[in-house]
Parts: sequence; C-alpha cells; structure tokens
Amino acid sequence: MTDETLNRARTYQAELAAIRQDIHAHPELGLEEFRTADLVARKLEEWGIEVHRGIGITGVVGVLRNGNGHGAIGLRADMDALPVIEANDLPYASQNPGRMHACGHDGHTTMLLGAAKYLAETRNFNGTVNFIFQPAEEGVGGALAMLKDKLFERFPCDTIYGMHNRPGLPLGQFVLGKGARAAGGSFFDITITGKGAHGARPEQSIDPVLVACHIGTALQSIVSRNISPNDTAVLSITRITSGDAYNVIPQTAVMAGTVRTMKRDTMATIEANMRRIVTNVAEAFGATAEMDFRLIFAPMVAQDEEALFLGDVAAELVGEAKVKRDAPPGMGSEDFSFMLEQVPGAHINIGNGPSAALHNHLYNFNDEAIPLGVALWARIAEKKLPKDTEA
Repeated sequence: MTDETLNRARTYQAELAAIRQDIHAHPELGLEEFRTADLVARKLEEWGIEVHRGIGITGVVGVLRNGNGHGAIGLRADMDALPVIEANDLPYASQNPGRMHACGHDGHTTMLLGAAKYLAETRNFNGTVNFIFQPAEEGVGGALAMLKDKLFERFPCDTIYGMHNRPGLPLGQFVLGKGARAAGGSFFDITITGKGAHGARPEQSIDPVLVACHIGTALQSIVSRNISPNDTAVLSITRITSGDAYNVIPQTAVMAGTVRTMKRDTMATIEANMRRIVTNVAEAFGATAEMDFRLIFAPMVAQDEEALFLGDVAAELVGEAKVKRDAPPGMGSEDFSFMLEQVPGAHINIGNGPSAALHNHLYNFNDEAIPLGVALWARIAEKKLPKDTEA
C-alpha cells in the first residue's frame, strides 16, 4: 500500500514541480499572498475540493469529505516568502525584487496540493480532511490570524499535522520527536531616553549609549541567574542604534532583540526580569526606558501519541532506518505552534538533501522531495481515517 501511494504520487511529479517553480518565481510576503492563495484555491476547485478563501486574510482551507465517518484531520502548509534577494541562477528565480522563497514554503504548499489531488482521486479514507494553507508564518502572525477567524470552529479537526523541509537531511529521510520541538520566540524593543549634549561636555548629558551598554550587559544575567539550568533559553540583543554625529551625545538609544524558550512560563519569567532590569538600570543613570515585548511564536509542542503515529507513517513509507524519532529540539520557531495549542498533533521534518541553509539567498527547495511529502500526507489521512470504519 505504501509503495502504491508513493508510486502514484510520483506520477504527479512534473505537474507539481511546475506548480512549485511557479510559486517560487512569484514569492509574496506574509498576508500579501494573494496570487499564491488564488493559485491554491483554483487548483483545489479544479480537483473538486470545497474551497474557503480569506481565512486569516490570505489563508485558504480546502475541505474534502468522503464516506459517513465523523472523524476529521487537518494538514497544514505555509505559503509566505521572505524579504531576501535571491542569488540563484534559475529559470524560475524570483521575479519579485527583494522577495524570495528562501525557506521552502513553495515546496510545502505544493506537497499539500499534491496530497489534495491524490486524496480527491483515490478517496481511500472515511471522514473529513481539512487542507490548511496558512499565510504569514515568518513572524507576521498568520496562524493567529487564521485562529482569530475561527479556523477550528469552522473546520473542526481531531488532530493536526505540519511538515517542514530540512537542508542537509538526506532526501528520503524524516526527523521528528515528542514534546517541545521548536522554541517559542519573542521580539523586544527598548527605547532609552537620556539628555543630549555636546560630545566635549558629557557632564551636561545623561548618556543613553552608556545606559544601553549597561542594560545589555545586565540582561545577559537573566538566563544564567534567573532561569533553571534544566530549562532552555536564549536572550539575544541583535541591534543597538543611537546618534548621528561624532561630537554629539544623543538624546535616545534603541535596543532590539529576541528571546527563545521551550516553555511559556520561562518566557514570562524572562520578560518580568527584563522589565525590572531595563527600568532600574536606566533609573540608576538618571534616564528612563520603555520596553515593548511581543510574543511572536509559542513553543511548538508535539503530542506524544501523535508524534509516535507520525513516525510510524513515515517509517511505513521509507523504512524505520530513515526515520529519526528522537531528534533534539531546535531553538528556531514555528507558528504552527499556536495551532498545536488548540488541537493535538505533531510536526515532522522532511529531507531536502544537500541544499543551502534555510533563509539563505542560495536556498532552493528540492523538487525530488515532493512525492515523498505527498505520500506522507496521503498516508496520514488514510491511516487516521480508515475507510473500513463506520460513522
């Protein structure tokens, strides 16, 4: 059965690769995926699948029902590109300046489209499959936008699954695990207000640059002194901007960065300590400081039972030796996490072969992975919604 699934998926290869390359050539940023969403919707309609547009502004949900089963699952793919200038010399390289599918969402969208085509043709399941094409995964809040539009109230799912490609993982291999799989991520901005003065008369100033330096040093104590060594956390200051001239002590300084944790309560602890340090260090120098702290991604936590199931499906497809079930979690983030907070499920990585890294200007999704992703999605539906079950 598994071989038949994969073999049939391979017959779609030319059609799907053309779709993937078309999406790659026309990348769109988060919540601007109007062309991509229209392409997705038109293909689903062409294959006889019920289509719902505009879920979370540019999101699309395809609904395919078969038989009399009441079970329902969700299969989710992301559609957005990144603000990256592509350096690949490809016939289908980005035609939208400054935008690029540098994370493989073009491939993710295509694999889910292929699964929709497969299941619409074979209908070897009993129940409902919801094909969820999510916008704006790259830190723009697409999952939350779909949830705000009552995604799971309108399209109930008993379980939900996500997939992402992994450069460097050989083609035909899969990686997954139980529990926390990707970090929650927050962005922060700190605005320090001091008193500007001539660079030759520092005694007349309250130097916000000096304050920023001390705040930056003090913030690094949080992970080492306020967080248990048994937890995982990262606090990175990634930008400090201030001043316009060599001989002027500026009035303000702005700091920015990111925090990553595997638990929501750890994130809350870090935020509380950051606010204490930022306020009090600035006050100690006679300055003031305000902090904006925004949760962009929740920790992505797989449900153990669903991770086991997902690993079993992958092993049926490619063999147990090519499925790593206990991979360590990563400190990157994935906003599929917000969906997993609402519905039990799991997430898996599919090998992209020896490609450039994600978010790199030379990255390209491996079209040879498409049939494997299609087959995995299809087998999830067939195993979760077996045709021999009754309502």
